[in-house]
Amino acid sequence: MYGSLSGTNSALLVGTLAGLHVATWGMFKDALYEGFSARKYARSVIVGALAALALQLVLRFDLASAGGLLLLFATTYTLERGLVESWKAFLRDEAQGKYFIPMAFAVNGRVVTDRRTRRLAGAAYVLALALVAAGLVALQPAGGARPPLAALLLVGTAGGWLSAFGGAWKDAPKEGFQLLKFFRSPALALAYAVLFAQLTPSYLCVAFGALGLTIATIETHKKFDRPRSAPGKFAGKPVTHPEMFRRRKLAVPVYAAIWAVLLAAMATSIVEAGLLDVTAFTGAIGG
Repeated sequence: MYGSLSGTNSALLVGTLAGLHVATWGMFKDALYEGFSARKYARSVIVGALAALALQLVLRFDLASAGGLLLLFATTYTLERGLVESWKAFLRDEAQGKYFIPMAFAVNGRVVTDRRTRRLAGAAYVLALALVAAGLVALQPAGGARPPLAALLLVGTAGGWLSAFGGAWKDAPKEGFQLLKFFRSPALALAYAVLFAQLTPSYLCVAFGALGLTIATIETHKKFDRPRSAPGKFAGKPVTHPEMFRRRKLAVPVYAAIWAVLLAAMATSIVEAGLLDVTAFTGAIGG
């Protein structure tokens, strides 16, 4: 089943699904305050598809396996989020009055309006990410060995710490520092890293793949657990498009279907990695 499509088509499909997943949870809450924008919705889908193509060209995942497809989905998720959020923070010029938490780069909750300063901050941010990636590659042992426990704790939480510190920088000046929220991303990333460490010896793919699924999980919880509560960036702002309470429900089946495919890929990759002996299980049932 997994080998029926060409590598390019498979990468495009995986990237499209990752982008569609992001676009749907983004629309689900934001459209109440901004209205629905087909252009904005398509943005993550297009970026996701292109990101997946680029990642597959460089990393060469085995797209004939569920594990390879899962790794591509998760790393694409991270790259799409990194690209779009960096563009919002450091490059896009947009009035921030509609937000409670600024989306543009801010210091102590105050938006940095000088373009040159914002772009220099963006360059420093990209450099920091590159150094983290280089560090993960440098830690990689020769011979493709799986990470020992100590390395897994470091590698598995690396992406989660990036998310935690980035979120605290942006949100804490407005919402206050929340200890459990701060440690949520590293803890969840470590859990996903345990799975990814069985699928690839690459520390880089383990770290950023775990981050991708961490983002997907947290955003699903935030957006769908309390569907009528305002997202942090619109806290205290009035709902300007109440018709979206009804219209946004049309996207929920698509979102749920992507999660179903993702969970199936996780289960299949566990079997492929030999972590679960399905033949013994089915034999026991048959006996």
